[in-house]
Amino acid sequence: MRRQLLSRIGQAALVLWAAFTVSFLLLQALPGDAVLIRFLGGDLGLSPEQIAELRVLYGADAPLWEQYLVTLGGFLTGNFGYSVISGTPVATEILTNLPPTLWLAGLSLAAATVLAAIIALAASLSGSGALKTTLESLPSLMISVPVFWLGIVMIQVFSFQLGWVSVINPGPWEQLVLPVIAIAVPISAPLAQILLRNIEAVSRQPFIHVARAKGATRVQVLLRHSLGNAVLPSLTVAGLLFGELIAGAVITETVFGLNGLGRLAERSVRFQDTAVLQAIVVISALAFLLINLTVDLLYPLLDPRLRRPDPKGALA
Repeated sequence: MRRQLLSRIGQAALVLWAAFTVSFLLLQALPGDAVLIRFLGGDLGLSPEQIAELRVLYGADAPLWEQYLVTLGGFLTGNFGYSVISGTPVATEILTNLPPTLWLAGLSLAAATVLAAIIALAASLSGSGALKTTLESLPSLMISVPVFWLGIVMIQVFSFQLGWVSVINPGPWEQLVLPVIAIAVPISAPLAQILLRNIEAVSRQPFIHVARAKGATRVQVLLRHSLGNAVLPSLTVAGLLFGELIAGAVITETVFGLNGLGRLAERSVRFQDTAVLQAIVVISALAFLLINLTVDLLYPLLDPRLRRPDPKGALA
């Protein structure tokens, strides 16, 4: 187990370094830089000499290799630099906007998991008629719905027409209702598909036939025997989806006007604030890697079949 953990941490470190390097090179390849975009106009009344001093201050005039080493060293020590747009440390911007995105992603994944479980259980218990066919086809329909379109429709219907949820000065929890539903609907589709497929595969195993022969009802077999074995393969997909929710919050937060990492990324793209964008890319990659590392480590704990005894008799 220890060797596997060290191996996975080493692989995660390499992936994180690759994400940093690729994002750095891509951001540096953009025409111009954030200092020129922010200060070159005449609105601020800065002279060319003052703009040149600002470029030196932000390191925008240094050679590419020097900028790379300075930026990499800063990331390794927790110093992400300063935002050209706000003038505040990038770490402060991230710490301010990350919690709302985490809340949105966590609640959306929880709602998607519940919705996927309801669809999978209902389809498994509905027999083999038209209802089962309809429930099994729901995930294909749900996954094809764009989040931004669903969000706009929900705002029009539930906020402007029915008035159930306010989108103008909503409360801290009220503002999450529609975004969570809009994200949960398409996200629940792959979870439901995998649960349905795994439940069907488990139902053909010999121990299921033994349980039925002992007089267990369909509900008892599903809840006590099938569901536990079918959930495990869904953990990997759930981890991938959560990582995507954190990294892909731009559309949702923009549609619903939420402050979070997505809105910060959208603003940084507009003004080419490369320091903030670099930090968002690396932190999103780090969150993605940590979630999947946690899922990989949970597998042996949840499934004893994956535990390997080492030569001394201990679990590896």
